[in-house]
Amino acid sequence: MEKLRLIGALIGVVLLIIVILQNTEDVDTRILFVTISMPRALLIFISALIGAAVGMVAGSILSKKKPEITQPDV
Repeated sequence: MEKLRLIGALIGVVLLIIVILQNTEDVDTRILFVTISMPRALLIFISALIGAAVGMVAGSILSKKKPEITQPDV
């Protein structure tokens, strides 16, 4: 199972690198009230990092086992 997860992560990283390298032109990005001009590749990379961080946090929260509530014997 760990090998499968590692292979999936490597494939995802390779695909992300290909997409980033194909998108090098500048774009204007509005974040709240600020407009930032940056390469589209940087925007994709930042978005991927934020998504990975959210996924790791959500995975760690959901993987914690909840204590079982037992019913008293009647």
